[in-house]
Amino acid sequence: MPGTTPPVRLALIGAGLRGLTYARHAVAGGAGTVVALAEPDPRRRAAAAAEFAVPEERVFPGWRELAAAGRSADAAVIATQDREHTGPAVALAGLGHHLLLEKPMATTESEAAAITEAARRAGVMLAVCHVLRHTPYTRTLKDLLDSGRIGRLVSVQHLEPVGWWHHAHSFVRGNWRRQDTSAPMLLTKSCHDIDWLVHVLGELPDRVSSFGSLTHFRTEDTPPGATARCLDCPLEPGCPYSAKRLYLGCLGDPDDEFWPLSAVTADHTERGVLDALRTGPYGRCVYACDNDVVDHQVVAMEFPSGATCSFTMSAFTPMAQRRTQLLGTHGFVDGDGHRLRVVDFRDGSEALIEALTDAAADPLTGTDTAAEDGHGGGDEALTDAFLTAVATGDPSLLRSTGEESLATHRVVWAAEEARTTGRVVRVGRDGVSGVNGTGGVNGTGGVGEVGRLS
Repeated sequence: MPGTTPPVRLALIGAGLRGLTYARHAVAGGAGTVVALAEPDPRRRAAAAAEFAVPEERVFPGWRELAAAGRSADAAVIATQDREHTGPAVALAGLGHHLLLEKPMATTESEAAAITEAARRAGVMLAVCHVLRHTPYTRTLKDLLDSGRIGRLVSVQHLEPVGWWHHAHSFVRGNWRRQDTSAPMLLTKSCHDIDWLVHVLGELPDRVSSFGSLTHFRTEDTPPGATARCLDCPLEPGCPYSAKRLYLGCLGDPDDEFWPLSAVTADHTERGVLDALRTGPYGRCVYACDNDVVDHQVVAMEFPSGATCSFTMSAFTPMAQRRTQLLGTHGFVDGDGHRLRVVDFRDGSEALIEALTDAAADPLTGTDTAAEDGHGGGDEALTDAFLTAVATGDPSLLRSTGEESLATHRVVWAAEEARTTGRVVRVGRDGVSGVNGTGGVNGTGGVGEVGRLS
């Protein structure tokens, strides 16, 4: 609330792409100021300290040093790598910082529960960055459903189009390519969507099943004649996953240079890009990496009300806004992230509701720029809501609590259990209850292995 209250003092833990996104918006709007910084990379640390004018004595190489110096801020933005969320979140909550925590909360259920408990015990707000809840599109859709316009919601079909080049960048060559160093794809990328679907349906599912695997970005799919690096490959000009074409094509565009190019190199020149592709991970052939996360997955959910939902995540799409079809007893909604087409069964009428303005497509990648830039306004809206909640002491301004975020993360872990075991899994309210049956659908002990084909 610029002009009426002092800006919220922020400690920035992790000055990578996501941390800078939240911090820059907070500072640009005048509602926040960065007063402390922890970042292990010396180059990023120096650049962020200079950008936000953080005093030298409040600039630290890690969160432990920052926490040891005592509380210096009202709130903390935690945007470290996924596996490094728990330590700073628990420590800084204990010092009295409200938390803006990048998703996923943590990579294990026990650590996510520990973060939630630390915030509860300290009496601080915990806002997990499920930014899709905060978009104008989501608010418009939720209001429409809550008004009863399409009757009772019975079924939902939802697609997350990751984008062929985005998947190659982040989940084949990049930091989220392996489960043992990051987490499963459904957690690192699609916990957004599972959380959003629970929010839209207004209830947690009882049962989930899931299927998916890594089917394309594998050694056995290497085209004949391909080499280990794009710069040496005779097939590069015609390859859809050409690192040379993708990253050189970012030069000259400030948005593309911020992301994805900054993940590749800080030297935004042709020579700098080529040097990075010659030696770094982003220049590798997508069929010669050490990735193991899935490239497509489906999740089916059944809810206590009887409603059902199917979710599909795929790498083999343009990078675009999510597509959702919502089927009710009195009507139908088809949403594309910008607008909602509403069909009323009672009179056959159709209406088009504009929730977001049209976005231009990037000529190089075909990317829907609203999909790439701030998740349709969700990054900015969540940051604003968090800062105002901290400034006013009103947690109701946030669209989910730490407990709600933990609950939707548990749905993700249940889906992953279902995928890896081939079973239907019940979602307990205090965690994933797993499969307690001894037989199939007609077994005597619960869900068990349902419909396994031989």
